[in-house]
Amino acid sequence: MAGFRIPIAACSLMLVAPQAFAAGLSISRSGVDFSVDSATEAIDPARSVFVTVKAVAPNGLAVTMPDIGSRLRGFSAAEEFAEEPVEADGRTTQVVSWKLVPEPCADEYKIRPFVVAVAKGAADLSFAAGPVYFRNPADRERAEGGIEIDPEKDLPPLSWRLVGWIALAVLAAALVFAAAFFAVRYLSRRVKEHFMSPIERAWAELGRLLAKGLPGRGRYKDFYVELTMVVRRYVQRRYGIRAPHLTTEEFLRELGSSGRTDRAKLAEFLENADLVKFAGIEATPEMADQATGSARDYLRSDSAIDGRGGGR
Repeated sequence: MAGFRIPIAACSLMLVAPQAFAAGLSISRSGVDFSVDSATEAIDPARSVFVTVKAVAPNGLAVTMPDIGSRLRGFSAAEEFAEEPVEADGRTTQVVSWKLVPEPCADEYKIRPFVVAVAKGAADLSFAAGPVYFRNPADRERAEGGIEIDPEKDLPPLSWRLVGWIALAVLAAALVFAAAFFAVRYLSRRVKEHFMSPIERAWAELGRLLAKGLPGRGRYKDFYVELTMVVRRYVQRRYGIRAPHLTTEEFLRELGSSGRTDRAKLAEFLENADLVKFAGIEATPEMADQATGSARDYLRSDSAIDGRGGGR
């Protein structure tokens, strides 16, 4: 097989001088019919190349099949499979199949010359064969235009599933924002109230309680519990009592030795509230209004003793 090549190393352009390419060879030497065959002539770097090596010799000759795996250029050997020799009509046929993987951007693809070892008794009848050439990949198309610095991104197609995920993400973000807003608002209020006087904090707590509208929803017991706690917390902050779980009687007894508050007015308010909280008396809107008025009266009168707070 005659021919020559002029390889150029650049991957994007591979120029080949005119020649007769053959993806295989066939030769008869020393009584041996030897061939290398492949269905591939032009290389595709993305596809493996399958090569069949075949030797047919008289039974008197000992033929050793060549190891073409060590004679590759532009390939790497992936697999080798040797079939069992077949004898027929006084001749022995040996077949070895090879799977070759092309190397990207190789300057040429071929099986370099190799030796077929043949012996008849003590006589060495070996001979050389090859090379076997394969055509290089076709020239690549030249890229034209400048480099795309900021390519446009393809947006995913709009679907109900995508809309659902977007809505869920927006809802989650809104919930996080709302939670952060109310947390900051709550902490800000607590810090602000921490620096208030006892009477100022009592008025602020009473305002928040009335804004809930518990009596209008029939939650009288809850209303009375929270209303008495507003008054109790005021007394505890002003007079230094730390006994939130005391009964009304114990609370008043503790207060009796702690300050100059209007103990009679406070006792009347707390005892009337206990009737709703613990005695099971059904409250009415009028009773709730009256309890609120009693709480206000006590807070005004007590805060006015030392002139520590204004009335509301």
